[in-house]
Amino acid sequence: MKRLCVLGIVLLVGLALITGCATTKITEKTPIQDLKAPDWVLKGSGAFGGESGKVFYGVASAFGMENFSLLRTAADNRARNEVAKVFQFYTASLCKDYMASTMAGDPKVTAEEQHVECAGKTVTAMTLSGVEIVDHWQHPATGELFALARLDLNTFKDNLEKARDLDEKVKNYIKQNADKLHEKLEKEEEKMQAK
Repeated sequence: MKRLCVLGIVLLVGLALITGCATTKITEKTPIQDLKAPDWVLKGSGAFGGESGKVFYGVASAFGMENFSLLRTAADNRARNEVAKVFQFYTASLCKDYMASTMAGDPKVTAEEQHVECAGKTVTAMTLSGVEIVDHWQHPATGELFALARLDLNTFKDNLEKARDLDEKVKNYIKQNADKLHEKLEKEEEKMQAK
């Protein structure tokens, strides 16, 4: 029995020494600036001016995919989305105010209630066209692929003209949904009065 206890203690001490001395591999992280990444990777998305005129850039990346084609497509689409995030063309909010004012015999005594509901819906009024992928860079250590999307100001202005043409569609959308919202408000009001 004593021999089993000593053997157990020796095994525990040996196991503790083995796991205590085990080291984990420390991977050294190199700052992206030291990897000679292109300036656009370091600057990120935004509006920039230069020799080629005023330009909007979107920078994004993707990693962790074995299929390079899928990796590139993901990085490209994310870069395009970065350009698109800069612009919000229309936000349509359908708001309907329900106000009721009632008198209880005495004109000086009124009870007022107001119910306001806004259903927010972002309407993409146009497709942001003319965005081009103009460059790629792959991180040598991680394999992360960066993509650079570009939209010049003149193309953007052309897109704005197209967006103005869609204003009627946005108005029609609001008109079509205003009745639905009003009906919804009426039902909610009926529920509140029933309580």
